[in-house]
Amino acid sequence: MFSYVWNLVLYQPLLNALAFLVSVTPGGDIGIAVIILTIIVKLILFPLSQKSIKNQAAMNMLAPELEKIKKSSANKEEQARLTFELYKKHKTNPFSGCFLLLVQIPIIFALYYVFYKGINFDNGLLYYFIHVPAGMNMVFLGIIDISKKSLILAILAGVSQYLQAHYMPKPAISSATSGSFQDSFTKSMNMQMKYMFPFLMAFISYTSGVIALYFITSNMFAVGQQIYVNKTEKKVLDEEVETLISQK
Repeated sequence: MFSYVWNLVLYQPLLNALAFLVSVTPGGDIGIAVIILTIIVKLILFPLSQKSIKNQAAMNMLAPELEKIKKSSANKEEQARLTFELYKKHKTNPFSGCFLLLVQIPIIFALYYVFYKGINFDNGLLYYFIHVPAGMNMVFLGIIDISKKSLILAILAGVSQYLQAHYMPKPAISSATSGSFQDSFTKSMNMQMKYMFPFLMAFISYTSGVIALYFITSNMFAVGQQIYVNKTEKKVLDEEVETLISQK
């Protein structure tokens, strides 16, 4: 049942979209089709990922006020009420980011799976109105053969992952929990995401030029999206927090 739903809702539509893009791409360049399909999927998920990024940014901006609540003389129940009111006023939910990420994961994984299985359109999964591309070119831009391992693309995938980790919003760490297990775990995860995960990404990407191209496109889209959020939302969040502080 799960396999049937997976193919019907996720894998098959993405495979057909890739076949269509290859058929209309000049020269049948698989690499260009992979980039276009990845961008299309990221644009579809843009509202969800945008909301998740904005929510994390808002949480970081509200960290000073949350710190004041934790250090106040109010009891636990009162602190919980004040924290809830703060989240409600700024339309922020500390758990919404996790929910939005869970919604995106199946779609992103399905897109990865399309590329991971190899570019094969002769498996009976194409719709009747989608034809197997007459010509498929695995030499991306006439330079890199993405049907094989590519050290250059693997390195670029690792670099793009580092950039994504660098620009992604960091969870706010309260001084009230400084030195705690939660604080140490958060710092450790941040370090691994920024310095260890890029090497893992490069290693995985080295297995296939197509996979590497997918990761590069996905990561750079995420970097651009984060830069966009920083420019358009930070000023608004700063003003909201300043207003909140002035009301205390």
